[in-house]
Amino acid sequence: QVRLVESGGGLVQPGGSLTLSCAASGIIFSKDAVKWFRRTPVKEREFVARISRAGNSVYGTSFKDRFAISRDNAKNLVTLQMNSLTTEDTAVYYCNHETYWGQGTQVTVSS
Repeated sequence: QVRLVESGGGLVQPGGSLTLSCAASGIIFSKDAVKWFRRTPVKEREFVARISRAGNSVYGTSFKDRFAISRDNAKNLVTLQMNSLTTEDTAVYYCNHETYWGQGTQVTVSS
């Protein structure tokens, strides 16, 4: 059974940082790209970042200078380092690999 499990969400103040993780089981992460998306009150699905099999990364417009995606194929793990968070980053963050999705992790940015 394939499972993607996100973790690392929580409450953070504006300007703060969080690191999200996406752990996979039942599938080999290194076979394909892994993406992060998020769902906000105004956007059902917003692309955040993608990391290729080779480790090349692509970011959505709002995230390139603040977020960093990385992968550890040996651990079947992808992380999303998020810096300089604003209230607009409040969302549920999901990881995606091929046709599989995790359940999401809530990030709330608030003072």
